[in-house]
Amino acid sequence: MSSGTVTLNDGNEFPIIAFGTGSTMKFKDVTDYVGQAIENGFSHIDTAQFYQTETYVGLAIKESGLPRSSLYITTKYSLGGSPRKAIQQSLNKLGLSYVDLYLVHFPSLFSDFESGWQEFEKMKKDGLTRSIGVSNFTLEDLQKLLKTAVTKPAVNQIRFHPYNYASHKALLEYCSKQSIMVEAFGSLNSITQNPGGPVDAVVNAAAKRIGATPNQVIFSWVRSKGVAIVTTSRSKERLQEYLAVEDLPPLTAEEIAAIDDAGAKGPPSRLVVARLVVQHKFERSSSLVMLLAIAIIFGFATFFIARAGALD
Repeated sequence: MSSGTVTLNDGNEFPIIAFGTGSTMKFKDVTDYVGQAIENGFSHIDTAQFYQTETYVGLAIKESGLPRSSLYITTKYSLGGSPRKAIQQSLNKLGLSYVDLYLVHFPSLFSDFESGWQEFEKMKKDGLTRSIGVSNFTLEDLQKLLKTAVTKPAVNQIRFHPYNYASHKALLEYCSKQSIMVEAFGSLNSITQNPGGPVDAVVNAAAKRIGATPNQVIFSWVRSKGVAIVTTSRSKERLQEYLAVEDLPPLTAEEIAAIDDAGAKGPPSRLVVARLVVQHKFERSSSLVMLLAIAIIFGFATFFIARAGALD
């Protein structure tokens, strides 16, 4: 596999960066985007019942022509009902006989943690999935699950970024003690959702030092916490940028601490974010107006030159 891997608590290898088909890709035909991700080096593809992208992921896998062993596929039990029936439906859509990782998408899907998790343990034993895990589980949810679990979750996929690190620190420590791999989605929050906050300056400074982009610095910070990454993009260049994170010089302990401290101050106010968004849109609008004006002037000039030539 092209990206780095870690060994999960069940002995299976786990690629530390995944291409996700949730977020803005939910409910859409993502065949080409998944294919592009695979072509550019992503071996780990993340989907879910809820996203309604499993069929398209399956098509992209088939079109890639790659052997099953070279890809790592995660999907999630999202819609309730029988977990075994759900995974069989997912496998049919994906065109696979097994997935590498099957997650409980939300803790609320289990009315009873003990019996619900036993079904997941049985599916792993039966070879429908190689690893089992959870998503969006809090510290309390995990503690409740582990009271009766025979097989520990291999992974807990959560929303994780500098602005919620402080509130998730105890969860990360607990997962580490239990050898549960944490996998992050939404890590670029400080760039995509909350620009203009205290995290920006320290991230930009680190980016300048190591010759990286702010996105890459955020992902390097995530990896410094021992956390894996789920990300997505429709841009080939972005995908290459994300995969290149593993080749960058590491952040210093001081840079990591600075991002921690900046994140603990919290995101910018909604007013600041709104102002930045409006400013961005205005700048784009101004550029468009200028281009339109140039086009009109050029049009008039061409017209008069042509007319003068005709009069000659």
